[in-house]
Amino acid sequence: MSKRIVILGGGFGGMYAARALRRKLGRKAHIELINAENYFVFQPLLPEVGAGSITPAHAVSPLRVLLKGVHVRKAVIDNVDIERRIVTVFQGIQRRPTQVPYDHLVVALGQGVDLSRMPGLDEHALRMKTLEDARRLRGHVIEQLEHAQVSQVPETKRGALTFTVVGGGFSGVETVGELKELIDRSLPYYPNIAPSEVRVILVEYAGRILGEMPERLGDYAAEHLQKHGITLKLNTGVASATGTQLVTTTGEVIDTRTIVATIGNAPLPVVRDMDLPHAHGRLKVDRTLRAEGRADVWALGDCALIPLKDDASERTDFAPPTAQFAVREAKQIANSIAATLKGKAPRPFAYTSRGALASLGAKRGVAEIFGYQFTGFIAWVLWRSYYLALLPGIATRIQVMFNWLLDILGARNLVQLRTHAQPQLRYIHYRSGDKVYEAGHRSDGFYSVISGTVEMVREDPETGEVSRRIIGPGGHFGERLILGASRRQTSVHALEDTRVLVVDREAFLMLAEGFPAFREYFRPYMEKRGVDWPPSSQN
Repeated sequence: MSKRIVILGGGFGGMYAARALRRKLGRKAHIELINAENYFVFQPLLPEVGAGSITPAHAVSPLRVLLKGVHVRKAVIDNVDIERRIVTVFQGIQRRPTQVPYDHLVVALGQGVDLSRMPGLDEHALRMKTLEDARRLRGHVIEQLEHAQVSQVPETKRGALTFTVVGGGFSGVETVGELKELIDRSLPYYPNIAPSEVRVILVEYAGRILGEMPERLGDYAAEHLQKHGITLKLNTGVASATGTQLVTTTGEVIDTRTIVATIGNAPLPVVRDMDLPHAHGRLKVDRTLRAEGRADVWALGDCALIPLKDDASERTDFAPPTAQFAVREAKQIANSIAATLKGKAPRPFAYTSRGALASLGAKRGVAEIFGYQFTGFIAWVLWRSYYLALLPGIATRIQVMFNWLLDILGARNLVQLRTHAQPQLRYIHYRSGDKVYEAGHRSDGFYSVISGTVEMVREDPETGEVSRRIIGPGGHFGERLILGASRRQTSVHALEDTRVLVVDREAFLMLAEGFPAFREYFRPYMEKRGVDWPPSSQN
């Protein structure tokens, strides 16, 4: 009976591992790849998707087309029972739990994002991890330009035209460069926005950007970004964030409605909960990429701590989380499993980086290839050439080349197909003194205080008498939305750093209808105000 090899994750590590195993083992093994989506995302191109230089469809490839002969299962991984050799997934429209057995398991799930250490950042920052993140960023930037074009309020316009990227690594630098180019090439179509009104800021905790590259290239990148109109704030971290401000560790308050976080890598819960040795948030493996203490579990990519030499201890002694290394690790996994199935000892993983490349926007880049350093236009061409060659599938390469050609010849597409809709239930972080809403504003939600305190102020329109109310944790306000009002009659501001849960009217009424305890809690409150509760339409 052929062995069952199950691969978790369809990114660089998982997809290339599945392909290498299929080529190495042929029909001698049943190879299955499990991924939440049915496509492979070419991560290095996400900043270009976010900036509109290529379309989202051309940064992805269908896994079933790329992996002929491999069983692809679109499902969400719930947990892994290492002792029983079973992966439990939720699949299908009904999200039915299904158990998938294996003889050998390959973990290639990458990493998630955890921004919870910085108050408000998790609630208000955009990310650059998925295809949807990139699409959302493009739509958000266009929305800010549209808003600034018509805004008559100076502070609102200033916040809309301030764009902040957090993190000076490869992802942050490439994102901020592409973001600035999208804005610059869009401004001719927004006559009410002067170029001098736009601020693009890169915030980096370290003393320089692109710390993974030689200092000379990092310095060139910094100089180019600054010439391109991007402000660098080095030795600076994030203290907190709201929907309209970013507060740095230096105490600076930046009025911005756009925060893109490229930091905060953290293990995914399913990886964290595996009964396997971990170190620094990643699975510990030996030099054959086998998980410590197991003969049937392997790991590669961002979720694995892979030593490049015996007795590895320093950061440079371990494989970096890059696409270049993930592709090589995939081949190593295939060779290691093939050797194990034959009863032979796998060879240790050994690979020396060919270099590193980064795009800086405005047709400039930095590159180190086989020890040689390149900057400017040549480096940018090398960057595009390398990733074009790495793209899986000839059709995808042709499509991306065509997108790049059109981008050079024409203007960026400013069509906003869909604005990201706010969830009906969401958390919002306010700093001390922030306005939650003002009298006369449109009713947009019901608020419940999680932590901190707010003050509600109401002025009687007839007598001018002002009444005040302090609301702390467990308290709530904004009931006029539930009563059907369209405008606020009170003003609310935060007395200290405050976190609230906001519930839209539709979601609130659905909870009242479907959750009896919730409905009964509010019944005395509504009856006291003479309100039919729950509304007859919900009965």
